[in-house]
Amino acid sequence: MTQRFTARAVVVGDRAGTVVPDAVLDVEDGVITWVGPAAEAPPSDAEVVALPGVLVPGMVNTHSHAPMVLFRGQGEGLPLDRWLREVMWPREAKLTPEDVEVAMTAASAEMLRHGVTTSVEMYFQPERIASAVRRTGARSIVANPLIGLPGFGTFDEQLATAVGLAASSDAQVEYGIGPHSAYTVPLPVLRDAGVAAREHGLLLTVHVAETATEGDDLLAEHGVSVPQLLSSHDVLGGRVLANHCVHMDDADLELWREHDVAVAHCPGSNTKLASGTARLRDMLDLGIRVGMGTDGPASNDNLDLFEDLRLAAQLARLRERDALALTAPEAFWLATGAAAAAVDRPDLGQLEAGRRADLVHVDTDDIAFTPVGDITDLVTHLVWSVGSRHVRDTWVAGRRVVRDGVSTTVDEAELRAQVQQRGMRLAREAG
Repeated sequence: MTQRFTARAVVVGDRAGTVVPDAVLDVEDGVITWVGPAAEAPPSDAEVVALPGVLVPGMVNTHSHAPMVLFRGQGEGLPLDRWLREVMWPREAKLTPEDVEVAMTAASAEMLRHGVTTSVEMYFQPERIASAVRRTGARSIVANPLIGLPGFGTFDEQLATAVGLAASSDAQVEYGIGPHSAYTVPLPVLRDAGVAAREHGLLLTVHVAETATEGDDLLAEHGVSVPQLLSSHDVLGGRVLANHCVHMDDADLELWREHDVAVAHCPGSNTKLASGTARLRDMLDLGIRVGMGTDGPASNDNLDLFEDLRLAAQLARLRERDALALTAPEAFWLATGAAAAAVDRPDLGQLEAGRRADLVHVDTDDIAFTPVGDITDLVTHLVWSVGSRHVRDTWVAGRRVVRDGVSTTVDEAELRAQVQQRGMRLAREAG
């Protein structure tokens, strides 16, 4: 199947903030084959999709627990440790596989409407999550969690499940390993997870230094920080994605640089839970790969990367007291090209030949896109002026999964009703 998209402009999603005006983008069998100005486009008899706005890359959400839409808004005002132990974990212990699949389907449709085409999910029932993603037409890296909660098997069983699923990975659904954290998973299990991830080429994603005090017991016992513990226990060295990384000193960041550990930066969750502000500028200056993440919809409380990338820029500038600490092109790149690089998916995140045709049409017929004195103003407006409400259409591998702001693959009204019913049941059962 061949398609030709025309648009007011294409925003490539690279660090420089490249914008192609009066653009043409060609797709064949779900892969981009050409991008450039209309005046230079090669001859084509492909079906033409004429779009009045701008085309941007499908965003990559590097850290999500999307089925937690079932718990959105619950535990409001609690710090992270109490929020987890008193509200989230008791409810999660009552989850059924059907709960997870329904919730993930609803959340996946929500993300697609927001222009997020790929998410890294760390949650229970990985095969149900994969089924939901395939139903909506999105992409996901599904990391089977390792965590010591009742009803989810032993650590060995959880790791075996993660490794066993690896053979089922494809371009749409890739499986990985998700040990929750060093304070909830024994260090020998983390070591085994790191070895298994390297052996099978899997993404290993783990929470690190989210709060100032979560590593205190480990520090008292071992005398070193969690990043240093992960290094000394052979967890690092493969495809490691560390989530949050708010409380990192210079030595910790140097370890991340040395081992090429990527970071999922989640400013929305970090501010809502009062976890702190990550050293984003320092990470980027060290060459650490960073991508934007929303975290779960119970701790953000949404799945809208437009909001997080804007907040990332604001917090970086405030932390550094420098209006140039994070530019608009860099902020948008953190949700697109940089996020794809953070999860080792060079086939995603940018609109260039050879990458997959995950496309988002953003409506520019709005006062938020006015004025445009220079074509690069479009990137500035995308970061500072507009939001997911301006997303009109979304394609994954050239397949339209959102049309005029409405899912083409699932009934969102029915899913909302299901999430309401199941969420209330879980709250009752957890007491």
